[in-house]
Amino acid sequence: MLSISEIKRFIDEDKVSTKKQQAKKGLLYYEGRHDIKDYKVYFVNDDGLLEEDKTKSNERISHPFFTELTDQCVQYLLSGDTDYVRSDIPELQNKLNEYFDNDYKMELNDLLTYMGVEGFSYLYRYVDNNFKTRFKFAEGLNVVEVPAKYSSDKKDYIIYYYYWKTEKNKVIHKVEVWDDTNVYYYLMINGIIKEDTEQKTRPHVLYEEDKQQYYDTFGDIPFIRLDNNRKQTSDLTIIKDLIDDYDLMSCGLSNNIQDVAEGIYVIKGYTGNDISELTQSIRVKKQVAVGDNGDVDIKTVNIPYEARKTKLELDEKNIYRFGMGFDSSKAETSNVTNVVIKSRYALLDLKTN
Repeated sequence: MLSISEIKRFIDEDKVSTKKQQAKKGLLYYEGRHDIKDYKVYFVNDDGLLEEDKTKSNERISHPFFTELTDQCVQYLLSGDTDYVRSDIPELQNKLNEYFDNDYKMELNDLLTYMGVEGFSYLYRYVDNNFKTRFKFAEGLNVVEVPAKYSSDKKDYIIYYYYWKTEKNKVIHKVEVWDDTNVYYYLMINGIIKEDTEQKTRPHVLYEEDKQQYYDTFGDIPFIRLDNNRKQTSDLTIIKDLIDDYDLMSCGLSNNIQDVAEGIYVIKGYTGNDISELTQSIRVKKQVAVGDNGDVDIKTVNIPYEARKTKLELDEKNIYRFGMGFDSSKAETSNVTNVVIKSRYALLDLKTN
């Protein structure tokens, strides 16, 4: 079995892997936390150095196209009363429906959603109290695959860890290590791993019958990975730049509208000592002192509205195009034939197929 130091090393290495970093970015965008949230405005100060401008408008609004495209794809896949595990034999189909029921469809919904969001996702199988095989979604970011060639005893392992609770400033995660016969339990407290004394090592399946406990095993590691594509990359990869550009154009327009009143200041008869004092007075106090014959004239700049609007429309069109989704905002309310409707769903249909 894996040692505690090995478990810690595999988890730490997995967290910083390129695959998991890309998956985390997909999750951030699915949750509406785009790169625009970190956007800052700078100016060159009197010393010629870049300095963050905290007086300028800096809207940081995320536009969750990726969330819509992902949910749209999953719901399109799962729409209807489809039996996902099918048989031509009615008796067998009735039996299968007992296993692959509505609970399974809920887990399948999460599986497909996070497959598209992160590039991969997992189901693991277990046995319920009625001794029926069930499936449950496992967050891919918290699953670490350990191939036999990397483990000390040359066996395959799956490490699955997840947040449990916070207690007295201690963040506690549960850690499960699965091999082809057993599951081992640990706790990770503020990053330090130790054995879970309340949960003993056991085979995959533990059940009780006639007051007798029985053990069984699946014969292999009961985790099933579903890949979004061969490289296990998120659907975000193709459209991230377009979404970022849309965020930037839209927020830039909002900033222009808010800052338009500032304009360019033409000042006559300034009574101050230097230009930096004048700049600071305008930037912070929104006022400036002038002499008897002085005057302040504000030259406003026209907002490049039409150019930004055109760019936003182009970005939105390409997001749905390359994201292979259905743009409901373009739907007409009349004179729409079945052929037109079908054509609008063509990309989404192609993706889900």
